[in-house]
Parts: sequence; C-alpha cells; structure tokens
Amino acid sequence: MTFNYSAGELTVRGHKIKDIAAEFGTPVIIYDETYMTGMMQKYHGVLKRHNIPYSVSYASKAFSSVQMIKLLEEQNMELDVVSVGELYTALAAGYPVRNIHFHGNNKTPEEIEYALAHGVRFFIIDGLDEIELINTLASRLVEDDLVSVLIRINPSVEVNTHDYIATGQEDSKFGLSLSNGAAKTAIDTISNCSKLEFKGIHYHLGSQLDDSTPFINAITNVYAWLDEHDIDIEILNMGGGYGVRYTDDDVRFPIEEGFDAIIGHLKNVVAASRGGRGQDDGRDDGREMPHIMIEPGRSIAAESAITVYEVGTVKDLPGVARYVSVDGGMSDHIRTPLYGAEYEIIPVAEDDGDSGVSTHVVGKLCESGDIIGKDKNLPAELSRGDLIAVRTTGAYHYSMASNYNQMRKPAVVFVSESGVREVIRRQTLEQLIENDVR
Repeated sequence: MTFNYSAGELTVRGHKIKDIAAEFGTPVIIYDETYMTGMMQKYHGVLKRHNIPYSVSYASKAFSSVQMIKLLEEQNMELDVVSVGELYTALAAGYPVRNIHFHGNNKTPEEIEYALAHGVRFFIIDGLDEIELINTLASRLVEDDLVSVLIRINPSVEVNTHDYIATGQEDSKFGLSLSNGAAKTAIDTISNCSKLEFKGIHYHLGSQLDDSTPFINAITNVYAWLDEHDIDIEILNMGGGYGVRYTDDDVRFPIEEGFDAIIGHLKNVVAASRGGRGQDDGRDDGREMPHIMIEPGRSIAAESAITVYEVGTVKDLPGVARYVSVDGGMSDHIRTPLYGAEYEIIPVAEDDGDSGVSTHVVGKLCESGDIIGKDKNLPAELSRGDLIAVRTTGAYHYSMASNYNQMRKPAVVFVSESGVREVIRRQTLEQLIENDVR
C-alpha cells in the first residue's frame, strides 16, 4: 500500500495525513502522484516489451481534472472522453486534441459538433444511427481530414464481476452485436460515408477483472468474426477493466503476467488468421499485427488515493451496533450505497494495538443507505474530532460526487516526494447556487 504508518501516524511520501487534513480540511481526497505515474509507466513498459505498435489511453471517467490531464500528457498517455464536459476539461488543460478519443453510447449532436469543431478526429461508434450523424456534421465542419472511427462491439464474453460493471455481454446498452449483424452493418455503412474512415474494433468487457481469460476469449471471438466476414483492421482497442484491490479479498489484475498472456495469444491468433480469404487466390492470406490500444482508468487512479474524514457523532447501541458518523458520505462515496462496494477503513492515528470493535461507518446525508462501510474494525476509543481514512478512493469518487443535500464537493490534493499541491479546491457555498436564478 502506498499509504503507511510511520511513528504512529498515517503518511504518504513522507507527509503526515493529519497535516494535510489540517491544511485543506475534510473530507479531502489525497492522491499519491508518484504511484499514479508509476502505474502509467508500468503499462507502457509491459506493452513496449512486446515490440508491438501500441498506445495507452486513460479512461478519464475514473478521475478527471486539469492537473490530472497535465500529468497524463507528461507520461505520454492518450485520453478517452465520454462527454463534452470531459472534453472541455482536457482542452482547458492544453491537452493535444490529436490524442483524444470520443466514446459514449449516446453522443448528442451538440457534443459531436463541439468535438469536431475543436479538432477531435477519432470517435468510437456505439450505435448505428450515430454513423450518419457524425458523417453529416463532419461534412459541414471538417474540410480536408477524414474522421477516424472504431466500432464498439459486444464480443459475447461473460465476465465474473458485478452486473452494473459488466459491459461486454450481448445484453448491454453499449456496443454493436456481432451475432445479430449490427457490427457488420456498421462497417458497411461507414464504408459508404464520405468523411469517415473505418480503423478497427473496440470492446470493453467490464470492470474489476482479475485475470487474462476474458481478454483472451474476446480476441478469439473477434478474430473468428473478422475472418468470417473478411474484415481487416488497423486498430484493436481492448478497453480496460483491470482489477484493483479494495480489500484483502480482492485480486489485482496481474499486469505483467496478464499482458504476456494476452499479447502472446493475440500474436498467435493474428499469425494463424486467414482473413476469410481463399487458399488459392495467390494473395498473402496473413494479417498484420494491429495497433493495440488499452484504456486503464481505475487501475491507475483507484489505489493511489484515500479519502480522509473527520469523525462526528458516535452512537453505541448496546447489543445492536456501533455507528460512527463522518463529515462526508454518499455525496463523495456513492459506490457502497450504489452496489455494495467494500473498502478498507483505517484510523489516521495508529491504534496502538487496540483490537478494535465492529463499527458501521456512515455519512451525514439524510438517507439510511448513506453507508461507507459496515462491520469495520476500528478503535473502541474513536471519538469526535478523530480522523479516519478510506483506502482506494482514487477512481469513481470525486468523479461521481454530487451535491445531494447541498453537500459541497471535497478538495483534492496530489502528493509526491517534492511536496503537496491542491489540484481541486473545495467547492464553496456560493458555487452551490451560482446557476440559480434569483
């Protein structure tokens, strides 16, 4: 873990968590910047080792901010966006538009127009109707360039994860089916478009995947389909979904071993693939290795951060439960109320051997479901004013934060050996109503 105790105090990169909380207030999300850059470099390293054309794209939905995007550019990361807001953030950070890929299952005309007008030339098609929409807008807004497109497919691969984060199966709001002909129809339609250029295939199987098997199965399915229809691709985007460790029961995706298996299988499949061509037509029937794209998000950001809260009310219900309330909740920690996600919760001051007691950690919002963690082992002496930390909150916490109960979004801080820097200020009361008509 990147956050560890030193002399009885939780620290990161030599900085005391209690000091950071005192300076920036609570709740505060604290990122280990060095951990994030290390993860980015790890993905580059494992793919570079296989001597293949590749790029690593960060899925900005995990956590997006101006400073985060600047960090991504420094590490030669490309960028996926799924909304005009994510695109705007990237452009405000000065991120090179040539490396931005626009995703989404329901891109609006306004979003597509904004993207094209600002130079985005790479889209992932998620539905048949958006092909003509993008082509029409590109015909009006793009003079000389063609717009590169991938089609997002469903490779019909089952994965062992929560239903809410499984996306590669046949029954999904995302992607185009291989089996019902929609994917092939999409490619045929794109070939007749004046401003679109088909580049390849994209799929995303789901999130929190802990081994390479689903990715290997997807490659097998996709190349069998490509061979069946004699389709060539320049790009194969295998998505993301690489699992992280929220609790001791979770298994991280083994990046080095996992990609050794995935890329090894892909090389074998590509070498054996005939592209659906006849054996006696005098042509080279082999395929070239495609440009490989992957899209990690959670695995870069999640374990790099903790959220620090201040304890408020403590309620001991004899024979029933112990409740510890904190100064945040489902407004900045929605994944537990949403689908029961489990987290490790620890005191910021080490407990000096206290065996601890079973504790329900809850938020301050007016919902019984506002729960951060049930039955967590926390010190019996925990009381008002103490600090606790929730591990692995770097992904899908700030990005999913809301103003429910008019709660203000927390501050976000990056820490490295060189220092502590605030990257998102705590939302102010004035900002809560800045769009209200008075």
